[in-house]
Amino acid sequence: MKVGIVSDSHDRADMLAAAVQQAKAQGAEAIVHCGDLIGAQTVRPALKLGLPVHLIHGNNVGDVQMLHSVAQGSDGLLQYHGGDARLALGGRRVFVVHYPDYAYAMACTGDWDVVCCGHSHLAETRQVANVKGEATWLVNPGTVAGLAAPPTWMLADLGALRFDLHTLRL
Repeated sequence: MKVGIVSDSHDRADMLAAAVQQAKAQGAEAIVHCGDLIGAQTVRPALKLGLPVHLIHGNNVGDVQMLHSVAQGSDGLLQYHGGDARLALGGRRVFVVHYPDYAYAMACTGDWDVVCCGHSHLAETRQVANVKGEATWLVNPGTVAGLAAPPTWMLADLGALRFDLHTLRL
């Protein structure tokens, strides 16, 4: 299963939708948003592309009630998880949180195959040694909004555990 991973869209609906469109064109079956969407209206154009979106809120929370409302009216396309998410995607255990330090700690538990985060606006993919003597993938797609860094997103192939960084093309 391929999944698009985005973060820190900061009310840039056009950039988020462009990343979702590019991910879908490359075979993504779902989108994981690692927080700082801010306004619920930001996700609406992306939802029109028909991929399920798993969303957490990050530190720039926005209007939580409106996010719940958009999720309820999305026919299941938007799954709003609150502050973090525990997902089963493509046979993998995926944990999503906004903060890199929290993500690193969760990767160290060995309870997850992949841990996704955002917040720093710096794209990074690495394996973290965990307490079970194995390694967990830690993935930060950077900022799809291009704030203080290039606009980036990740395409994850969860079957192969491969993560490809993409610069957003507008």
